[in-house]
Amino acid sequence: MVKLRTYFLTGFVICAPLAITIWLTLAFMNWVDSWVTPYIPDRYNPDNYLAVSVPGFGLLVALFLITLVGFLTANLVGRTVVGWGERLVGRMPLVRTLYTALKQIFETVFADHSSSFKTAALIEYPRKGLWSIALVATTAKGEIADAFHGREMIAVFLPPTPNPTSGFLIYVPKEDVRILDMRVEDAMKLIVSAGIVGPEGERTLTQAEASKLVETRAAAE
Repeated sequence: MVKLRTYFLTGFVICAPLAITIWLTLAFMNWVDSWVTPYIPDRYNPDNYLAVSVPGFGLLVALFLITLVGFLTANLVGRTVVGWGERLVGRMPLVRTLYTALKQIFETVFADHSSSFKTAALIEYPRKGLWSIALVATTAKGEIADAFHGREMIAVFLPPTPNPTSGFLIYVPKEDVRILDMRVEDAMKLIVSAGIVGPEGERTLTQAEASKLVETRAAAE
């Protein structure tokens, strides 16, 4: 009975991450398809010619259109059209504020020269002696920088466990930020797993290693 339980847990360790990854991938593809597919003309939609639905076709169309927009924007005509559209949006009171904020966020995060959220660090939070993992955003600028009278401050994002999508923006003195060598991906794994999966956990376990890990834990119980 113990071996049967061990075999089940071993299989679970192997299959669960794979199943969850496939499920999340398909869910994202279906979500994009639900937005894009209704706008595809019927004669270009493969679902109208095939007996089964083609998952991910809407995602491919979205990627193509986004790339096409980037290509067109790179020339003079595209920049002119985009500038005209931004001036139009700038005349809408509520929409203008939302668009400007979102544009600044995306330009800061995805700019090639930007280092935002590409560095993991440790800060003392919520009190002295307790350390939390944070992501370095940028240095304080403008009015916020002036408020510290020349003292260099670093804006860091503190993601909570296990949901890193919400969190806190904290300004910390530069000398109090301990930069880590680990990749941001490893830091996020550490946060989401509540410390279970560390930087050394990036390599996927083989079946033999997973079996040995399960047997060790079963014997300890």
